[in-house]
Amino acid sequence: MEQCIALAMLPADAKSYDDLINRFRWDVPETFNIGVACADAPAGRNPDGPAIIDWSAEEPVTLTFGELADRSSRLAGALRARGIARGDRVAILLPQCFEAVIAHIAVYKLGAIAVPMAMQFGPDAIAYRLTLSGARAILLDQSGLEKLKTAGAGFEALQLVISVGGGDGTEAFDALVAAAPSGFTPVDTQAGDPALMIFTSGTTGQPKGALHAHRVLLGHLPGVQMHHEFLPQPGDLLWTPADWAWAGGLLNVLLPGLFFGVPVVAARAPRFEAEWALALMERAGIRNTFLPPTALRMLSTVEDVAGRYGLKLRTIGSGGEALGKKTLEWCRETLGLTVNEFYGQTECNLVLSACRQIDVLRPGSMGKPVPGHHVAIINDDGSVLPPGAQGQIAVRRPDPVMFLRYWSDNAATEKKFIGDWMTTGDRGVMDADGFFHFVGRDDDVITSAGYRIGPAEIEDCLVGHPAVALAAVIGKPDPMRTQLVKAYIVLRKAYAPGDNLKREIQSYVKARLSAHEYPREIEFIDEMPLTTTGKVIRRLFRERAVAESG
Repeated sequence: MEQCIALAMLPADAKSYDDLINRFRWDVPETFNIGVACADAPAGRNPDGPAIIDWSAEEPVTLTFGELADRSSRLAGALRARGIARGDRVAILLPQCFEAVIAHIAVYKLGAIAVPMAMQFGPDAIAYRLTLSGARAILLDQSGLEKLKTAGAGFEALQLVISVGGGDGTEAFDALVAAAPSGFTPVDTQAGDPALMIFTSGTTGQPKGALHAHRVLLGHLPGVQMHHEFLPQPGDLLWTPADWAWAGGLLNVLLPGLFFGVPVVAARAPRFEAEWALALMERAGIRNTFLPPTALRMLSTVEDVAGRYGLKLRTIGSGGEALGKKTLEWCRETLGLTVNEFYGQTECNLVLSACRQIDVLRPGSMGKPVPGHHVAIINDDGSVLPPGAQGQIAVRRPDPVMFLRYWSDNAATEKKFIGDWMTTGDRGVMDADGFFHFVGRDDDVITSAGYRIGPAEIEDCLVGHPAVALAAVIGKPDPMRTQLVKAYIVLRKAYAPGDNLKREIQSYVKARLSAHEYPREIEFIDEMPLTTTGKVIRRLFRERAVAESG
């Protein structure tokens, strides 16, 4: 395992991006188990070292690597004793807490397949995922149990419900772990064996279950190290507000942190609030964080951040949507840090990244391909486009971070590929220096009066206006222009909506971008609809605009 860790890491003494590319080679072992790599291996090196530090209460509580290794093995044994076998799907509906981590590690050690579900899911979303995955067991807390009851019956495969706190015919998590014997022998899984099913966020249709192998963790490590500037460094401490049910929380933060022996902070809040996040980062002494662009924009609305909060951040990574120059500048000026943007999606995450330390940085860019990943801009026929040409962002297979398939959907899996290129559904441009720039999802690109307009640039410009806190831009059907640009805007607290403000914002964008890109319609809204990963759900706005246009 020590050898595996050394080979999975980027060379810490790299002097440049070219140096990284020239020296990096994948070395994925034939056998690999995420649970062993993230619990047993670090416990062997430092059993008393902190694995998870829970800051949900006033005083932190720590779970050590030794405790994580022991409790996860006991839970794995208990699951096996209750009939859960290799390849079975096990749903995990838990917030950022010790039990969530123990559950994940136990499922991986057992050779079963973890199906994480976000705490924000309602009964229908839970029922959909349980049904599609055919989960045989679920681990949840009391709030999840209430949702499960509301979701109804009919989950024929579901045989075991384990609840934190117990009750209502469930098995109690703590009692189950305490009663189980120690000494469980982890399943000797191949690196390519299924380990994890993460459902897509469903921004463009019904969520699909992306099945990943144990090797997916190794595939993430170079990208994590790149945007966190050669993590691990002495004193590093990771945190993200992203639910551990998503790739951004689980594979960008939790599991890589455990793998490298870097403590991960857990914290629970019903919803993301900027001042809560700033206070937490100050109290816990967070050094490394993944914050989605929307979260960073919300932080920028807080007054006097530098004066009120004593932050100790070393690195900030951000991805999921375009960050924008305005937010990037705010982070530099207020937090004293350059945000390293990265790019990927549930099916193939962390394939592009910035890294300030080796000068892989260009405002408005997602960075360059992470060592080991082949990324290009392609045409509809799969041909690679030259620098400056707009097309679809694609990743070439084989790649250890790439999903195995969509669960129970071979047709969708085949449609995802053009030859050996995995398509992303995202449009972008690669410049002459090899930096990739995000334009928008295929569904988001606006066609207006013969122009193809990406919403990201307009949204970035809009949030530069002093009145605008958040903005979403879509194309509204229009008989003359095909589509017109419409903006949905959440205002900062000091501003009130009105026609004069609309005209002022329109003039602001027209002067800074162009006459064909400014929003011809503006609608002020109280709250921005977001997925549980922090992305704007533009689909809702498109549906609304279609209804308006008749």
